Amino acid sequence: MTKYRINFLHLFALILDYYKRKRYSFQVLTLKYHFIIKSNYMIFKNLSIRSAFSLSLAVVFALSNLSCKEKTTKEAPSQETAALSAPNFKLSLAQWSIHKMINEDGLDPYAFAEKAHAWGFEGLEYVSQLYNKELQPSNYGPEAMANFVAKSLAESEKYGLQNLLIMIDGQGNLATTDAAERQAAVENHYKWVDAAAALGCHSVRVNLAGSNDPAVWIPAATDGLSKLATYAATKNINVIVENHGGLSSNAGLLVQVMEAVNMTNAGTLPDFGNFCITAEWGASGRTCLEEYDRYKGIEEMMPYAKAVSAKSHDFGPEGQEIHSDYPRIMKLVKDAGYNGFVGVEYEGSALSEEAGIIATRDLLISLQ
Repeated sequence: MTKYRINFLHLFALILDYYKRKRYSFQVLTLKYHFIIKSNYMIFKNLSIRSAFSLSLAVVFALSNLSCKEKTTKEAPSQETAALSAPNFKLSLAQWSIHKMINEDGLDPYAFAEKAHAWGFEGLEYVSQLYNKELQPSNYGPEAMANFVAKSLAESEKYGLQNLLIMIDGQGNLATTDAAERQAAVENHYKWVDAAAALGCHSVRVNLAGSNDPAVWIPAATDGLSKLATYAATKNINVIVENHGGLSSNAGLLVQVMEAVNMTNAGTLPDFGNFCITAEWGASGRTCLEEYDRYKGIEEMMPYAKAVSAKSHDFGPEGQEIHSDYPRIMKLVKDAGYNGFVGVEYEGSALSEEAGIIATRDLLISLQ
């Protein structure tokens, strides 16, 4: 029994040390304590009732003292203390982070808010294609879309979360060279703009798929984005473009489109990892043939950013994402003056979706 007590006290000492070194808030510290209890269930299972009660009292006492210290600090904070403790951004969860749970494990997509709340997020970023099973049979008819809004709104309100944006896929190519097809794609997006407005979101994320010839793609992308942004402006919704493959992943060209559109509700959603311009698929998966420099790309896109997507795949032993230099990227984000939500979007396979989400969340918290 002594072994379990020592193990728990060691774990608790670790999170207290994180608090001292990184100045986590009381709320974040409590969240970390929750996950330690969850992930070390056997420790508590094997403790006697007396031991568990004693440890619980010790934890409550320690956390209460920390909370009281924070309250005292908040009553009369020095400028230095305020600068160190104030969070730079809030965290949201991109629904794509749980697409395997939904598509493969049968998770109800409307459990999104519940999951995000349990993991400590404050904002929600919906993905339209994860509701196709429900919405496609009626061709995204008014009744089906109204039901999507009502159920999503009820869940977000139930868990006290903020609806931020909808990522729209499969509604047509906004940068196609065919003018009639492009106009149809623009109009196909209207229903999602309406849904975003009804949910209280600030944006819809779109893709600018089209030609691989910049001379053709730029004017087509400018036209499609301008037309959709014009409609979205009547709903007080932003239309934001993610670097999402093809020429949209060439940030220099995407900036040219932003400059040509020149509308206050048209912007970007810089994704930390989607800078592959051309790729080929084989037996071993996708091979990127041409990739834009991600750090240059993020810096170029940030002046137009209305949301940020913290893409992650794999993590090293120290908790750092091994493909993207998160400290460098987050400095670019902060230096651009961005103070909105940062969306966690885990897309790896080495960790489970839940573990990857938590690893990304904790990495971002450490950079506050």
